[in-house]
Amino acid sequence: MKKNLFKLLARLNKFLLPRISKKDLNRLSKSDKLIVAFRYWVTTNALD
Repeated sequence: MKKNLFKLLARLNKFLLPRISKKDLNRLSKSDKLIVAFRYWVTTNALD
């Protein structure tokens, strides 16, 4: 159940949230850092 929820969130992240991979991670704003952290958290839990 939990893994399916994270897989769904990962798909939503892919389509709804902006991609920040091309930017320098040291110069991101706090909101951009939050988006990166959320995407990372969802991805790691979806892969477990």
